[in-house]
Amino acid sequence: LNRHYFALPTNPGEQFFMFCTLAAWLITKAGHHFEQPQEYDDPNAIISKILSELRSFGRPVDFPPSKLKAGYGEQACYVLDCLAEEALKYTGFSWKRPVYPTEELEEEEIIEDDAELTLNKLEEEVAEEESDNEENFIDLNVLKAQTYKSDISYSVKQEEILESTTDAAEWNLEVERVLPQLKVTVRTDNKDWRIHVDQMHQHKDGIESALKETRGYLDKLHNEISRTLEKINSREKYINNQLEHLVQEYRSAQALLSEAREKYQEGSGGVTERIKVLSEITEELERVKQEMEEKGSSMTDGAPLVKIKQALTKLKQETVQLDIRIGVMEHTLLQSKLKEKSNMTRDMHATVIPETTVGAY
Repeated sequence: LNRHYFALPTNPGEQFFMFCTLAAWLITKAGHHFEQPQEYDDPNAIISKILSELRSFGRPVDFPPSKLKAGYGEQACYVLDCLAEEALKYTGFSWKRPVYPTEELEEEEIIEDDAELTLNKLEEEVAEEESDNEENFIDLNVLKAQTYKSDISYSVKQEEILESTTDAAEWNLEVERVLPQLKVTVRTDNKDWRIHVDQMHQHKDGIESALKETRGYLDKLHNEISRTLEKINSREKYINNQLEHLVQEYRSAQALLSEAREKYQEGSGGVTERIKVLSEITEELERVKQEMEEKGSSMTDGAPLVKIKQALTKLKQETVQLDIRIGVMEHTLLQSKLKEKSNMTRDMHATVIPETTVGAY
């Protein structure tokens, strides 16, 4: 996975599965048990489990779970960041100070020419000469003595007349022969300050040359603009003097307009209040009318009277039925009492009481 895998949309299905797998692994690393999700599991259930684990770590979740279904975005990065921090805390990981690697500048390859003497060659030759001279080490005191002797001999030579024995033609030929070898080429490096200084000088020269050409045009343009501004100022003064009375009338009209606007605002405020009161009164009137219509319809309507008559008729029928049932019950009770009385008189006059009767009593 690259570092921007969960930030940009590439493949939502693959990104969502990778997000769930990585979140489950981080939860396991943080010390909580979490089953590894499968590819065909319910995404809503997986997201709810991940968010519940995130809340258990004390992390706030202020976004809907549907934001994580895409598998990328700010919310997915936030969840993975929080879980990674909890995993690092659980494992006891501690950050150390960074160690920066030393960058080595790559040396550009230079095609060396036998006829040219490069700066690197000069440095190598000087280094070789210094290494050769180190073998023949001279003591400091001996060196001081030699320099003192050379100074004495040099002062003696100065007193003599200096005369050159070299031919000028031969000297010029020798110079022409060794001239190609005396050419020194410096390796160009964009980071070298000398190149920057040369570029600064070149730009400075270009700016100065361009400034000389444009200064005349700018001066001419400045003079034309200043003359035009003077004309505009004079015209403005003339127009102001000519239209002073119109300006005064305009100002007075503006003042009257502001006063009229204030009065209009005050009047409109009163009108709005009265409109509000009128609407309340209208609503109250509509409510009273509705109540009056309901009462009038109930007074003129005979349906309640018909219902009352039907109820009375039904009550009378039920009363008759109850009277009949009461009569039947009284008759049945009277018959049972008479039968019981007859049985008692018969038993009293009987001489022998049958065994069956005794058992019954």
